[in-house]
Amino acid sequence: MSQELFPGFQDALIPSGDGVFIHTLTGGDGPPLLVLHGHPQTSAIWHKVAPELARHFTLVLADLRGYGDSSKPDGGARSVDYSKRVMARDMLHIMQQLGHDKFSVLAHDRGARVAHRLALDHPAAVDRMVLLDIAPTLAMYSQTTEAFARAYWHWFFLIQKSPMPERLIRANPAAYVRDVLGGRSAGLAPFDLRALAEYERCMALPGAAHALCEDYRASADIDLEHDREDIEAGNLLRQPTLVLWGEHGIVNRCFKPLEEWRKIGSSVSGHTLPCGHYIAEEAPEALLQSALPFLQGR
Repeated sequence: MSQELFPGFQDALIPSGDGVFIHTLTGGDGPPLLVLHGHPQTSAIWHKVAPELARHFTLVLADLRGYGDSSKPDGGARSVDYSKRVMARDMLHIMQQLGHDKFSVLAHDRGARVAHRLALDHPAAVDRMVLLDIAPTLAMYSQTTEAFARAYWHWFFLIQKSPMPERLIRANPAAYVRDVLGGRSAGLAPFDLRALAEYERCMALPGAAHALCEDYRASADIDLEHDREDIEAGNLLRQPTLVLWGEHGIVNRCFKPLEEWRKIGSSVSGHTLPCGHYIAEEAPEALLQSALPFLQGR
């Protein structure tokens, strides 16, 4: 998959500590840009925008722990090893090992939640961020409505006690991937068949179903605790942050993303794009048109 979707990129497993290895694809030239995917996907989501981004940046496309070809450790008590704090530390460590002490971040969905924590916990490392199709985790849980719960059913399914959701996902991993991706506004039409096959392959890997659940269990527990602590301490995002979300998506229908991010960030701008949730695959040109100038500081 790597050379088919990302020709010329280098494929590697980089240790992030405690026996965990993060799968990365690196390529391009210029200032460093960390690029993070969401659920239930891998770094393959960026194949439509990577060639243009690589003309301007040294790209590091990383699979989050638990996803893709990265390690899938057990979550531990309260799923702490899938807290966004730990997952953000993975990203900091791999970027440092690649020689990047300061970098920008482009991140979608779960990756954007990791980027949020990375910028709060390690502000000196993050120059600027583009966050795709999320509102802050605490805001989304605290403002849950019937419409949101029906559309984002997986948020509440995946956090159920192990091993029930894991067992159901493992019964047919490809069906889980297709049901989640195809259940959004654009259906399966935006997805390159090679990328879709990669998502299905990785969901079937040993430990993938459990890791997926642990990511969400952490977000419904210890991540909320960390977010509340930041709010109480007045710890805001200080980096220039661009928030982009799909006009046809559930985030736009159920929340006010720009308003919510401005409550916890001091330099936040943003707007909708003409698509649904999977921005990089549904509207790659629109994404580049908005994100590139911002990431270049223009």
